[in-house]
Order: sequence, then structure tokens, then C-alpha cells
Amino acid sequence: MSERAPAPGGLALVESLVNTLDLESGADALDTAEGRTRLGLTDDELPAARALRESLRATLLAHAGHPPHRAVTPLGDLLAAAPLRVTVDAHDGSARLAPTDPDPLLSRVAAAVAEALVAGTWDRLKACEAPTCHWAYYDRSPAGRGRWCSMQVCGARAKMRRYRAREA
Repeated sequence: MSERAPAPGGLALVESLVNTLDLESGADALDTAEGRTRLGLTDDELPAARALRESLRATLLAHAGHPPHRAVTPLGDLLAAAPLRVTVDAHDGSARLAPTDPDPLLSRVAAAVAEALVAGTWDRLKACEAPTCHWAYYDRSPAGRGRWCSMQVCGARAKMRRYRAREA
């Protein structure tokens, strides 16, 4: 839905996962072979991927100052099961957290969250406040107070609802 540029670094994976479900239409990209392949998922991994997606969505809503959209397993509980290790580059000595097994989606998401936490970008990944949307977006606004994935769609709808309520 958003016309925004993708989130930086590993957060693009998190944003992509959350945005596999279009709440307004009900279309779930994880229902398609292409959608599953894009994230490297098998059919057996779908229930866990969907639980992770909704836990991430609840966290991104919290980043934007909103309550969870529904009861979910806390993200910290899910990420605790993702084994990570510290890797150090022999050439320049740089260190980073990496998944012990890079295939599982949970491990890749945990590494992306850790990377974003260190970079200071984690709190900028948010979910749109529109109840029919909750699309993930990266807030590049100077003050970090973005509210909608798209000012032209969700923002315009919210402002029009407020205007009509005042006029009624």
C-alpha cells in the first residue's frame, strides 16, 4: 500500500514479512507459492511465520504508540528461540550478530532486529495507525512521529473522518 522506500538493512525483511497480509482485502501473500518462496518458507513453517508476522505487527504498532491489534505471543518470547552468534571479520575486526542457521525466518528476523537495535533504527519501523491497514513502514520523518504508511491514502482518510466528525 505504501509509496515509501523500503526500510534500511535487515529491517526490509521485517517490513516485507509484516506486509504479506493486506488487512483491508484479506489477501495473504503467504497463501501463494511465490510469497512463500520470496521469504524462503516451506508449508510446514507457515503457522510459525504467521505468528511471527502478527507479533511483529503488534510491536510495530507499539513503536507508533498504539495498542496491539489483537492478542499475540510477545515478540521477545518468539525471538528467544532464535540462535544467534557473534561473527568477527578477520580483515577489519568488525563484529555483528548472525543467525546460527541462516535459513529459518525466525533467525533472520532476530538478526535483523539486533542489527537495527545497534544501528538505532529499530524504533523507526512502525505500523500504520489505520485499523484497516496496519501496514509496516519505515518512518523517515525528522521527528520520527509518522502515523500512516501513506499520507495520500490512510492519512487522507483519517483527516477526512476527523473533518466530517467536526462538521456533523
